[in-house]
Amino acid sequence: MTAKDNGVRLLPYAVIQNATSGDVEAINAVLKHYEGYIAKLSMRELYDEFGNLRLGIDEELRRRLETKLITKILTFRVN
Repeated sequence: MTAKDNGVRLLPYAVIQNATSGDVEAINAVLKHYEGYIAKLSMRELYDEFGNLRLGIDEELRRRLETKLITKILTFRVN
């Protein structure tokens, strides 16, 4: 079974290679690819201004995860 059979869309090798070289557009493409996953990881129970509990994205955590991903992209070595 291939990745396409599972409905998983992979990033093209060229995008990964360009991202590791510091290409801003390629890095943004990688961030866009993982946007939903990062949002899911960033979901937290938050309180609104009236004290009601709700589920929402913790923006600080989302930014930290994006920063960590960018850092790892730039140190990743493609052969």
